[in-house]
Amino acid sequence: MFERPDAGERAILVHLNLQAGQEDLDELKELTKSAGAQPTHVVTGSRYRPDPKYFVGTGKVEEIRSAIIEHEANIVIVNHPLTPSQERNLEKVLEVRVVDRNGLILDIFAQRAQTFEGKLQVELAQLKHLSTRLIRGWTHLERQKGGIGLRGPGETQLETDRRLLAVRIKQIQQRLGKVEKQRHQGRSKRKKAEIPTVSLVGYTNAGKSTLFNTLTGADIYAADQLFATLDPTLRQLSLSNGGEIILADTVGFIRHLPHELVAAFRSTLQEASEADLLLHVIDAAAEDREDTIYQVNQVLNDIDAAKIPQLMVFNKIDLLEDVAPHIDYDADGKPVSVWISAQNGVGCDLLQQALSELFASSKVIRKCYLPASQAGLKAKLFTFVKIIDEVNNDSGDCELTIEIDRKHLGLLKGIDVHEQV
Repeated sequence: MFERPDAGERAILVHLNLQAGQEDLDELKELTKSAGAQPTHVVTGSRYRPDPKYFVGTGKVEEIRSAIIEHEANIVIVNHPLTPSQERNLEKVLEVRVVDRNGLILDIFAQRAQTFEGKLQVELAQLKHLSTRLIRGWTHLERQKGGIGLRGPGETQLETDRRLLAVRIKQIQQRLGKVEKQRHQGRSKRKKAEIPTVSLVGYTNAGKSTLFNTLTGADIYAADQLFATLDPTLRQLSLSNGGEIILADTVGFIRHLPHELVAAFRSTLQEASEADLLLHVIDAAAEDREDTIYQVNQVLNDIDAAKIPQLMVFNKIDLLEDVAPHIDYDADGKPVSVWISAQNGVGCDLLQQALSELFASSKVIRKCYLPASQAGLKAKLFTFVKIIDEVNNDSGDCELTIEIDRKHLGLLKGIDVHEQV
């Protein structure tokens, strides 16, 4: 949908310090590289509020034009969302392609999407983004003067485009609706099987996919770049205490994630919003660590996942001095954070231990006695408890040692629960 930057395309980056909000310049450089362009020069400035026509002032426009000529650049990337008119006005003056922050992120997502669902979600986000920018493709019609036979062809073409766009958006939404139903069915089956779901969330490039591969033995793509992986992946993971969980790797977050993407990826992000636990993966060596934690929590709030329990995972401790892998506990002895290095596998055993402790806290051990006349109940027990030990005598009586969640204790009604271990 978007014209992607060719490898090595030379880009001028524009970054303003605004009173209303601040973006990260280093992050813009990483986003630009992830999209396939080469940052050649950065134009910076400060304004109290954006200029309504160009976003930057007229003097800054001339500075950008000079930088384009000097560095032979063919694209300008602005580290802020632009209105359609601002984007058109800048392109007209600068005579090169202008891409704002949202368009840049959408382009990266388009490159990363691999699955059918992911491609549909990206296309939906792009179409919604382009719906306000259709006029860009038909400026040649705007230059036509009025007269018989010349009135209104541009408007007619734009109306046609809008109708086609609306039809395509509706088709994609219907297809994504079917995918969302399938995901919902999968989540329902996991809930019936009493298998907890744990979703990896975190700022992009925090190491979620590397951790996912280390824990599950999977081979999903992981690289030192923003949004290296986009499509969600689920794997079953056996814990050290014998329990089972479903681990889900989700898309990385970023500050001011475009609303089009949040809306389009809602079904994917629902894996996080309906999880039993969130593993919040954090780059422990990042200078803006606290800010990235805040940004992730903001996105979680946007997708109604803010109330789900979190286990903080401080990753990349190999880049820090004098930090050993360890678990932090709260006053109640509950794990709240784990310090690891997913790349080296250091501390991953502690993460497994923390997960086992969290999911074992609600379980208790009971010893049940089943006379031969109740032998049929044993099959029922196998469906919702874990059998630790089983002893049968010559009379056909059975003694079971089971592990059961406290919320299921009512299911033992009618069974002789003789002893708590």
